[in-house]
Amino acid sequence: MKKIAICGNIASGKTTVQKFLEEKGYKVLDTDEVSHKLLTVENKELFDAFRNYDVFENGEFSRYKVGQLIFSDENARQKISSIMHPQIADEIKSFFEENKSEDFIFVGIPLLFEANMEYLFDKIIFVYAADDIRLARLLKRNNYSIQHAKARMNAQISQDEKVKKCDCIITNNGSMDELNAQVINLFEQIR
Repeated sequence: MKKIAICGNIASGKTTVQKFLEEKGYKVLDTDEVSHKLLTVENKELFDAFRNYDVFENGEFSRYKVGQLIFSDENARQKISSIMHPQIADEIKSFFEENKSEDFIFVGIPLLFEANMEYLFDKIIFVYAADDIRLARLLKRNNYSIQHAKARMNAQISQDEKVKKCDCIITNNGSMDELNAQVINLFEQIR
């Protein structure tokens, strides 16, 4: 089994690449979905760490409030990372175990390098999009203010730094057809 990470900074098109691979019949774990699943008051370690913060709504974690907190408070971001990154790594390992008969398995993991999880993978694919394109996508997709969108972008290690650590790069500055063609071409090379 070849374990392949798909990473990319916010609004790069990583999720689009994942969906394309899923449509082709490959098993893909989306760690954004995993983190949403873990962001619950049933996650005792997380709840205990944040019980005194204004991050709850109707008795549950508010993803919006958590996002506002961690992109404005470095200590809170480090605290949530120290709890959730090991939990996400455990979910990834379980996914590998459940799908060990597959030839290729993919994990969409935007914070691969921030979480120091490179060791889990055989290959790393990076989805790259120009910063101005990513900013425009964020503003349109999430309706963020420019300030908040830039704070989210700046919270991640720069794309240029990550590209140096990856095995393959997909550039997503163009159309969906161009992106899909690159994914097909890249997968042929990996095979």
